[in-house]
Amino acid sequence: MILVTGATGTVGREVVRSFPPGVPLRLMTRNPAGITVTRPEAEAVAGDYADPGSLARALRGVRKAFLVTDRVAGDDDAVFLRAARAAGVRHVVKLSAAAVTDARADDLITRWQRANEELLRRSEMEWTLLRPRSFMSNCLSWAGPVRSERVVRALFGTSVNACVDPRDIAEVAVRALTEDGHRSAAHTLTGPEAISAVEQTRLLAQVLGVPLRFEELGPEEARAALLRRYPPELADALLSSAQRQREGAKAAVANGVREVTGRAPRSFGEWAGDHADAFVAEVAR
Repeated sequence: MILVTGATGTVGREVVRSFPPGVPLRLMTRNPAGITVTRPEAEAVAGDYADPGSLARALRGVRKAFLVTDRVAGDDDAVFLRAARAAGVRHVVKLSAAAVTDARADDLITRWQRANEELLRRSEMEWTLLRPRSFMSNCLSWAGPVRSERVVRALFGTSVNACVDPRDIAEVAVRALTEDGHRSAAHTLTGPEAISAVEQTRLLAQVLGVPLRFEELGPEEARAALLRRYPPELADALLSSAQRQREGAKAAVANGVREVTGRAPRSFGEWAGDHADAFVAEVAR
């Protein structure tokens, strides 16, 4: 039995979709009713890192697990790994971040991910680390302004990021969970090229067949926008990350997707084409 945590999340639901037929799965989420991607051989369970009883039930009979946590600076990884080891889990594939290998990255989020990786390595279970660059799907945050104003607003619009399609992360995760050769491995996952928000806007306009304009946000505007969604310490961490991107820290293209899957990673143009509906106003559909 393989457990998929975060089964309703950006990567988790793609992991569920990517498994070959016949693999017994258990899908853990706080709200099983919210699961939109499933399969006949999968069972949904309610699980919460803050509820030890729910974790024990979710982990019963599980031998491999895909681990996603998102409560930055929390102890969800430690709680899960203790419960997994007690339940007899043998192999954990963890979603981490590419920034952990950058010595210049010292923000709250990156420190938390580094600590979580170390917890897994010391857990006495087999492990695989997935270290993706930014998700292409982060651009879905532009959907509202694109639909209503045909505009994209972002900080440091010409800085580049070798962002990756979540579907590629998911395929690597599934291979790590179902194939040999991934124990004690750390896979850095990027797209095929480093791309800027300005260039993403151009490609998105091309896919949609409508003109879009890009508007550069200043640092204070960007921080104000982040504070509407996150607490100050997370907003500051994200701004620090954006500054590192401006300095070129996220431009390197890695071979992780190709090495694991045998094919090139998907481009942003492919991602945009497959998700164009999210950017189209209802009246235009």
